[in-house]
Amino acid sequence: MVHTDTIGGMVKRLKCNGRLELKPIGTHSARFAEGAQVRIFTDDLDRVITGQVLPLKASGHRYNEAVDLQGVGWELVEVRVDEPVADAAGLRALGIDAGDFVALLANPAITPSGYVKSRHLDDKAGVAAVLTAFKALVDAGVTPAVTAHLLVTVTEELGHGASHGLDPDVAEIVSVDAAVVAPGQQSREDAATLAMGDGVGPFDYHLTRNLASIAREHGVDLVRDVFDYYRSDVAAAVEAGAHARVALLGFGVDATHGHERTHLDGLRHLAQLLCLYLQSPLVFPEWDAEPAGELADFPSLAVQPASAEGPREGPIGLD
Repeated sequence: MVHTDTIGGMVKRLKCNGRLELKPIGTHSARFAEGAQVRIFTDDLDRVITGQVLPLKASGHRYNEAVDLQGVGWELVEVRVDEPVADAAGLRALGIDAGDFVALLANPAITPSGYVKSRHLDDKAGVAAVLTAFKALVDAGVTPAVTAHLLVTVTEELGHGASHGLDPDVAEIVSVDAAVVAPGQQSREDAATLAMGDGVGPFDYHLTRNLASIAREHGVDLVRDVFDYYRSDVAAAVEAGAHARVALLGFGVDATHGHERTHLDGLRHLAQLLCLYLQSPLVFPEWDAEPAGELADFPSLAVQPASAEGPREGPIGLD
């Protein structure tokens, strides 16, 4: 599973100076919204209205050193609309009102050294990696070892995530999301990440280690990490009652929910691991495919089926 929604904003109030007060959508700091180019989505979706997020004290020629003394907060920024408007009545005449969505424009760029710089890599880059993996299997005519579903959610940033839409027979869930590259973390921009736990709790012991085993066997650059202030689609799925093993794979992102950056190598490693995982059997096919039985039959490492050692012989990867 992977999500397409991103952080953004909503018009909270039409200001008397013809600018817009913002309410954030998703968890992100106004520090990184300052200077962002935006599009305002009114009831008339055919009309394109743009603007820019600015601090209240935006002119050094007017405020001098006070520009540097202004704090950080959503109450300290406003949207300057790219239309000849100077009051709330003018904003209404444009069709703008409270509750209109304000999208931060991504402004993506790929550098000669392979870095991908953009807003909303979380989780658009994850979508790209997942679609690449599925397309590789389809193009190669490969039939997965077990039935595989791709679930794309649109409310992960709000916390709802995969709280619905799951088939009740799903035995394993792998979420794909941004991995945190920052001091104190092991994630790297040029590698795939296997999250062992996040702010909600640990991920499944057996499924995470099976993914690590697949990566080792096939030379996928994979690092393990644990995140403190983080939740993903699988958290919402588990909280909604999904009875499945869950894991989280990621691509390293520097400055998450800010001025994000990742690397093409990390996305390639992630897509390759997804290809290999989709060709592998369930970690415990004999138990996860059937209802629970006697306690004596509870799966353990000592009786783990041989098929859980990795994918079947000759899986395809990505060149």
